[in-house]
Order: sequence, then C-alpha cells, then structure tokens
Amino acid sequence: MLDGSDLPALQRSKGRAAISFGRSRDAVRLIDLHQSGSAKILLPRTAGPVPEVVFLNTSGGLTDGDRLDFNLTLGPQTRVLATTQTAERAYATRHASAHVRITATVGAGSRLDWLPQETILFQTSHLTRHTDIDLAPDAQCLMSETIILGRHAMGETLTHARLTDHRMVRRQGRPVWAETLHLTPDTLATDGPALLNGARAFAVVCLIAQGAEDAVAPLRAALPGLAVSGWDGKCIARLTAPDGWPLKTQLAQILHILTGRNLPRVWANGAQI
Repeated sequence: MLDGSDLPALQRSKGRAAISFGRSRDAVRLIDLHQSGSAKILLPRTAGPVPEVVFLNTSGGLTDGDRLDFNLTLGPQTRVLATTQTAERAYATRHASAHVRITATVGAGSRLDWLPQETILFQTSHLTRHTDIDLAPDAQCLMSETIILGRHAMGETLTHARLTDHRMVRRQGRPVWAETLHLTPDTLATDGPALLNGARAFAVVCLIAQGAEDAVAPLRAALPGLAVSGWDGKCIARLTAPDGWPLKTQLAQILHILTGRNLPRVWANGAQI
C-alpha cells in the first residue's frame, strides 16, 4: 500500500497562451496569437469598439505541479478587456503547489481591463499565482481578483488550503502598486475584523489611471460601507461577502462605475446590471 512517502509521478497540465493587439486604421486589431497545452484563447464578437479576450484552462482546474501562463500585449492607443471563461478551481494537492502567471504590457495611451472570474479554493488546495502588469507612462489598467473559500452549496467549510497571490503593477519599470496575499490554514482558523470576519468570499479591485482617485466618491455613494481609498492616481476597493453570489452582485456595480460597461458576457448573466 502507498503510505504517502513515495507517491507515484502523475501527468500534469501545462499551458501557455499569449496574444497581442495594436491599432490600425482607427480600429483595435489582433497582431499575434499563440496557444499551447491546456491554455486557450477565445475572441468573442462584441458590439462596441473594445475587444474582449477570454482565457481558459481546458484541464478543468489546477492541482500540484500544474503550470499555466497567460500573456497579453497592447500596443499604443489600444483598449482591451480580458477575462476568463469560468471560475478557476484550485483542487486538492498532494504536496507541491500549482503555478499560474499572468503578465501584461500596456502601451502608450492604452488601457487594459483585467477582470478574471473568481478562483475557488478546494480543501487541501495549494496555489501560487503571480500577476505582473507593466504600463507605459500614460497607460491605464483596471484589475480585479476574487477568491471563494470552498463550495458553499456543497456544505464545505475550508480549513486547510494555501494561496500565495502576488500582484505587481509597474509604470516605466517602477512599482506603483504591489500586494501579496498569503493564505494558510492558520489564517483560515483565525477570525475577526482584522481578517475575513467570517466571510467566505472576498475581492480586490484596483484602478490605476490619472484621476483614478475621483472614483472614490461615486463608489461610496453606490455601496455605502465599501472599503475604498484613492490617492496618487490609484483607486482600490476591497469587499467581502458570505458567499460568491452576493459578492459578484456588488462587484458588478463597482466595475460598471469604473468601466461604464456591464460585466463581460462570459460572466453570469444574473450579475449584469
């Protein structure tokens, strides 16, 4: 019998997807596209001038040893909305973590809205993720990240999971926003207002653009009690909820204010406003 000390090597999922856009003849156009392994890209038709990019992981989830790499490049004067096809699931692992890397380069006068759907952590999951966005001097970005702790509908209470989530936005190579979330079994076992205070879903939204701090007032008016702050061309909002659905309805309001658009079409229709 296997006692866990000498586990057999299992096949693991690896994928890389990269896409670039530029402006030509007054329209945003696809420049280059690469996809391999379990990482794929969809380009749905959109009614407006802003293309949508949908990244997906065909392996259906992530476990130890899996690696996923998404890359996006925007040339000058280009705006793109990028998201994921569905929630990413971090499944149970045996020992090592799954690794995800998201990188983006945003050219002069361009804007990237990086709005992935939620990440669901399963019991004994272990995920390490890096998100790095490099901005030109006058480029803008809006990014959000949502974490769901376990499957509420299944009656699951998450007690043992690990997540290390690094986020870095640079302008001309200099950091303008950096954040690392480190979630461990000890974190999950500790409750109180300084941590999640019983919440099973939480999200962060960050807008980096000239005048981004002006969005604080309309966000507070729409969602009284929202934890939001703005300074030096940044607006950052944080929200928690008992489960993913009420969190998503709040997130829809926030993103509508910050983008002037509804959520991406691949998001759940019920969260549209």
